[in-house]
Amino acid sequence: MAACDSIIHETIGRNHKPVHYTTPVSGYGPPNLQAAYNLPSTTNGSGQTVAIVDAYNDPEAASDLATYRSYFGLPPCTTASGCLRIVDQNGGSKLPKNNGGWSQEISLDLDMVSAICPNCHILLVEASSASLSDLGTAVDTAASLGATEISNSYGGSEYPGETGADSYYDHPGVAVTASSGDGGFGVEYPAASPYVTAAGGTTLDHSNGTYTQTAWSGAGSGCSAYEPQPAWQAELSNISSVCSARAVADVSADANPDTGVAVYDSYRYRGASGWLVFGGTSVALPIIASTYALAGNVATSGFGQGAEHLYANANSSDITDVTSGSNGSCGTDLCNSGTGWDGPTGLGTPNGVGAF
Repeated sequence: MAACDSIIHETIGRNHKPVHYTTPVSGYGPPNLQAAYNLPSTTNGSGQTVAIVDAYNDPEAASDLATYRSYFGLPPCTTASGCLRIVDQNGGSKLPKNNGGWSQEISLDLDMVSAICPNCHILLVEASSASLSDLGTAVDTAASLGATEISNSYGGSEYPGETGADSYYDHPGVAVTASSGDGGFGVEYPAASPYVTAAGGTTLDHSNGTYTQTAWSGAGSGCSAYEPQPAWQAELSNISSVCSARAVADVSADANPDTGVAVYDSYRYRGASGWLVFGGTSVALPIIASTYALAGNVATSGFGQGAEHLYANANSSDITDVTSGSNGSCGTDLCNSGTGWDGPTGLGTPNGVGAF
């Protein structure tokens, strides 16, 4: 599925990409993703709450999550136990209307948090609509309800005045994350906000028995037209030589639909239901948010927002540099993957949690 409808700053598009039917289940599952990124998923994550912010309601969210976790042998995460909590954008129980497209996004996000951090609690905050104001309100609610990480798998075109919306994402001590988009070279908001960690995308290949990665051609990247450059980006020559503003992305994970992930969603949309395979930076984003949860140190790291901590570890062995692939023809690091930071993959992909 495309990244959604024609979008302006009033309406935000989901960032998941095409649906493939799976019989039997195909696509990467938790063991693949944990191995690819060398993650301590079975031991870490207790005491962390990863919030997922999406629009509209998925009426089967809890039951579909139970199916996914049971299939892959993950511990249950239910509303009855308090592991899973579902609220409206104001933190109440008046959930918005159902929506099949956004239900797929919700299932994808819930399943990816489960795959990476099965010991985490999950808070699903459902915005009343796909407007930036409603989604932003949901982000504020997630922070107020104690989320330690907040995943925002949506984006829209940049626009004059977007810095006025940055306050929605400014929650020091919380790792607020956003997907970079699925349209290739070009910047989306809120990925452009300096208060988020922007997740780009890779092609995660396991065809030869080892995991290798290249930049995914659909990953969003570039130089913001409106957001100033954070000091922690200005220190990297790969960025400062090509961009004097906020550069996207910061870090990355699997996003190519051809190397996609298994997701379970029973709420039929455009003929698709059951086990599906998804790609898009909506895959990468909750992987990154949940890696922050496995690290569990954003609130005490002394670096404020999560992305600043990543840049302090830019040359660390805890980040795998992605050095090939492209998402456009800009001719610079903004769209060509190479040594060090680049637009499509940022600093690279997780190799454990030491950089987070």
